[in-house]
Amino acid sequence: MAFNCSSSSDTDTMETPNPDPDPTPSEKVTYDADIKSILSSNCISCHGSTPTQNAPMSLTTYTQTKNYIDQIIDRVNRTGSGKMPPSGQLSSQEKAAFQQWKTDGLLEN
Repeated sequence: MAFNCSSSSDTDTMETPNPDPDPTPSEKVTYDADIKSILSSNCISCHGSTPTQNAPMSLTTYTQTKNYIDQIIDRVNRTGSGKMPPSGQLSSQEKAAFQQWKTDGLLEN
């Protein structure tokens, strides 16, 4: 006895198209979901409601952070004098989050 496994149906070999080609669309970066925690972990010790260590501004609110976003992006991307935070570098993801937040329109939540 010999068995032959084959299919004469064309539908067996055709791929089913993905109804959602991008099932995980990238979410926009927001202050509440992303930026606030980076600031709390790395910046607020000097840029608190009363700035210390010669910090020129407070970064405790959405409005303050939004108003200084260009300076923040500049300082976190520096590698020498004037880099922030002075105690160490932010991760590349944290740095990118600030730029993406600006690109996404500085959304609060």
